[in-house]
Amino acid sequence: MSCSAEKPNFRSPLKELQSPSWTDVWLKNKKALNHVLFNMNLQSRSNKQTLSPQLRKSLDFTLHSLVSDPTSILSDEILLCILSKLPNSQRNSNSLVSKRWLNLQGRLVRSIKVLDWDFLLSGRLFIRFPNLIHVDLVNGSLISPRNSGIFCSHKLLSCHLDCNADPKDWFFKERSVLSSDEIDKGLRILASGCPNLRRLLVVNASELGLLSVAEECPTLQVLELHRCNDQVLRGIAACQNLQILRLIGNVDGFYKSSVTDIGLTILAQGCKRLVKLELSGCEGSYEGVKAIAQCCQMLEELILRDHRMEGGWLSALSYCENLKTLRFLSCKSIDHCGWFDEDVGSCRTLERLHFEKCQLRNKESLRTLFLLCQEVREVIFQNCWGLDNEMFSLSSGLRKVKSLCLESCSLLTTEGLESALISCKEIQSLKVISCSNIKDSEISPALSTLFSTLIDFQWRPDTKSLLSAGLAGTGMRKRGNRYFKKTCDWKSLPGA
Repeated sequence: MSCSAEKPNFRSPLKELQSPSWTDVWLKNKKALNHVLFNMNLQSRSNKQTLSPQLRKSLDFTLHSLVSDPTSILSDEILLCILSKLPNSQRNSNSLVSKRWLNLQGRLVRSIKVLDWDFLLSGRLFIRFPNLIHVDLVNGSLISPRNSGIFCSHKLLSCHLDCNADPKDWFFKERSVLSSDEIDKGLRILASGCPNLRRLLVVNASELGLLSVAEECPTLQVLELHRCNDQVLRGIAACQNLQILRLIGNVDGFYKSSVTDIGLTILAQGCKRLVKLELSGCEGSYEGVKAIAQCCQMLEELILRDHRMEGGWLSALSYCENLKTLRFLSCKSIDHCGWFDEDVGSCRTLERLHFEKCQLRNKESLRTLFLLCQEVREVIFQNCWGLDNEMFSLSSGLRKVKSLCLESCSLLTTEGLESALISCKEIQSLKVISCSNIKDSEISPALSTLFSTLIDFQWRPDTKSLLSAGLAGTGMRKRGNRYFKKTCDWKSLPGA
């Protein structure tokens, strides 16, 4: 008499999770499962003479697998469904359970940052992680010692430095990046192994390398190019579904490259579905920005970081028909010229205007920008140099502003804040943080009355600010209590 264990046939993983099966009952009752396996082992030993050596070896392996790993009776689909529900913090520990769990856990990984370029060239990347859709190749493209104790970091790029080298050679050099041929070879391998690629970060790529990605990865939507130039942008034209693009030309202390009006025009004609565009360290002028504004009609967000645009480029923004957000990050100037064509008009769809770590010292360029952004609803100034009362008074023309944020604007005083806020009749939100020259004692009755009408109000101009004497008698606390009662009746709370 013999007994053999058949592997249950799971028709649908969802069906097995919804309705209990005999495997669920066995797994819940561990003693019953061990009893059955023990009897099967005894019966197999009693019939040792009747089984062939190959069949007996297979049966012993099956019984050993069931005893050592109870999850072996589960199909890959069911186990993948279970592992996907676990938090990401447990992924590393789950992959150590067995080789099967290691492979299954690799199938759940969708995003990776490549640190070893040979790992990509050998093809092990796709064997280990076959379902990747987000790949970052920037750090893997840099030639730097991994065990160095010196680490050079930038917002856009970071790398290790050789501590044994001459201090003159510590800074990033052109030879610290793999050649374009090596990068293109890796891109071709990546394109063939990840046809569903959606997001890619790469440095020092050429036109041919980007063309291979565009042909093999039609679902590519997000692309970040470091050290790019006008010629490289020719390869982007084949990316039909590209929606988010980040171009990084110059990074001080790391590398230099040039993106001019020629590259911006090529970009505008090829990527007409762009929704978000960031130009970092890029050159250009009125013509290049105008080409992007006219061709990329779906563009909703434009970010300029440390730009090197020529004078007069601001007026080209008026051709953007759907632009909603305009951000300036670490810009030494907004526009050298400040020229504005009043016949063109303003950006009527613009809603958000953000400045962060910018030098706002040119009055004419800031006035031109505010004329273009007359319809803006949200304005943010963070760590901007040169923003004094005179410069901030130019924002009084933004009469439709509903949200204003001022952070680390040390030159601005209470008087300058009040002169601009009085003209903002629709303002509903105000945040003043770390502005040392704005004092509680200098708040006027008119300004305190304005504060009492705000829906969202954060006031921390310095560490000593209490906002008590200046707001006394305004009834602001009463209004806040009334708003609290609308959302929650405190009398109905337990213990009230």
